[in-house]
Amino acid sequence: MVGKKPIKLPEGVNVSFEDRLVRVSGPLGQISVDLPKGVRASTEGQELRVSVDSETPARIYGLGFALIRNAVEGVSQGFSKELEFVGVGYRAEKIAKGLKLSLGFSHPVEFLIPEGVAVEVNDSTKIKLSGISKALVAQTAAQLRKLRPPEPYKGKGIRYAGEVVRRKQGKVVKAAAGGAA
Repeated sequence: MVGKKPIKLPEGVNVSFEDRLVRVSGPLGQISVDLPKGVRASTEGQELRVSVDSETPARIYGLGFALIRNAVEGVSQGFSKELEFVGVGYRAEKIAKGLKLSLGFSHPVEFLIPEGVAVEVNDSTKIKLSGISKALVAQTAAQLRKLRPPEPYKGKGIRYAGEVVRRKQGKVVKAAAGGAA
């Protein structure tokens, strides 16, 4: 099981426990994780170990382990997602509250960036979202992509960097057979 491996704590990362609440602080910030029922965590030197009660299912064990591992990685390195705009006139502009997006609609779309997520706009067609919470960064990227998902015929839309969009063949006009006039 993956959860039996210890999580190595990088330099500058501190962990404190309060019942089922685990607080992880590091160079990039602080994040709290509420562990599922039956999952416990403890530190041994520079390692963090996760344990469970005997009646706790393995999937809950893995969830608790992943939540703590993501919190430790988030406060030490951070997480980021990159999005690309593909299409004529598709672009993004950073404003005070979030982003102003031109996505081929009759009006510009304003998207509010949640607290805890930083955004960078490069070339007006590339966006980089970053933060310490993996779930929050991924959720924000998914909400942005949902505004104009890539379509399969021309490939226009918002996509993750490196995402491959499978293209479909367009409508094929059949040539008239025989001597029909």
